[in-house]
Amino acid sequence: MSEKKVIPIGPYHPLQEEPELFKLYCEGEIVKDVKWETGYNHRGIEKLSESKSFDQSFFLVERICGICSTSHPFAFANAMEEIACVEVPDRAKYIRSIIGELERIHSHLLWVGLAGHFLGYDTVFMWAWKYREPVLDLFEMISGNRNSYAMFKIGGVRRDIENAKIPKIREVLAFLKKKVDLLTGAVMDDSVIHARTKGVGVITKEDIMEYCAVGPTARASGVDIDVRRDDPHAAYPLVDWKVITAQGGDVFAKAEVRLLEMYESIKIIEQCLNGLGKLKEGDIEVVVKNIPAGIGTGRYEAPRGEVFHFVKTIGTNSPARHKIRAPSYVNIATFKKSCVGQTISDAAISLAAVDPCYCCTERMAAVYDYATGEKVLNGVEIIEKSKRKSDEIRRNS
Repeated sequence: MSEKKVIPIGPYHPLQEEPELFKLYCEGEIVKDVKWETGYNHRGIEKLSESKSFDQSFFLVERICGICSTSHPFAFANAMEEIACVEVPDRAKYIRSIIGELERIHSHLLWVGLAGHFLGYDTVFMWAWKYREPVLDLFEMISGNRNSYAMFKIGGVRRDIENAKIPKIREVLAFLKKKVDLLTGAVMDDSVIHARTKGVGVITKEDIMEYCAVGPTARASGVDIDVRRDDPHAAYPLVDWKVITAQGGDVFAKAEVRLLEMYESIKIIEQCLNGLGKLKEGDIEVVVKNIPAGIGTGRYEAPRGEVFHFVKTIGTNSPARHKIRAPSYVNIATFKKSCVGQTISDAAISLAAVDPCYCCTERMAAVYDYATGEKVLNGVEIIEKSKRKSDEIRRNS
């Protein structure tokens, strides 16, 4: 290892919107090994949730990730409604799915633009980010916010999408179809993009299974998984759509999956709008006054893959335990497989291909005394402390 040159990506790097450090150990231009250093972004969201009311926790988990700001409330709502045995009204189901799919479109457009930028194709970057704007305008029209929409609550949603707004949403969807056609054509037909992405950063189907990767990262390697279909919820079983997969497992395949998924998202939203038009306005929630003691798990297919929330309640107004796994937690680890054996110039786009988000992935590794700098707890001791806390809650519940 000492004979190899070390090329750092991070902790501050144009590729990464957040700090994280990847050390590439190289022989000449070829990457031979990768080391990953974490710990720059841990914010203690799970512990904070235990001090909030259930309603406040929705606003908290929205801020786990700016790009997936409805995915975590979606999963958290599914977990809480499992505990409370609540069936959400159909109108709320349609609204939830509309918000989720609009977010998928805006996330995928953001990724396509950034991928173009990393490859030096700034025309794609400018196109994609320009075409995201009408989607963000829709969010503002529906929720009042371009990000962190504050739409979810236990039993339904906080705001209706009035039928009078449906024509405007359809107008934006028609605009987006044409622009996604343009972007898809630019990516699928450009020989330079093919040369820079095909055969680059390959992750095999076996690698996906070994690392338990999820989302477009997995589907680009031929793994046919999608929480929206495999664990039906919201309006997804009420509409017609299909799971997009590809076989290449390379950067090009990941771009292909995301581009084609946008067409499916548009199709889902259009059908949800049809459903809204047939239902009475205002029927958007079931009032839930008390949450019983219990355990719930909630899943949602975020733009990057499966989000998982585990919640334990003990009859109070706050979660007793709240554990969260974001898709990047498993997807980022595949970088070692996709990067080793590649050239340094391909390392950045191989990492970007999984659409990594670090702030929703971080976990605490050690606890230090701020005043003295002395280590108080290491990683193993933190786990043991967590187990003791869980056992105490179990005994008292």
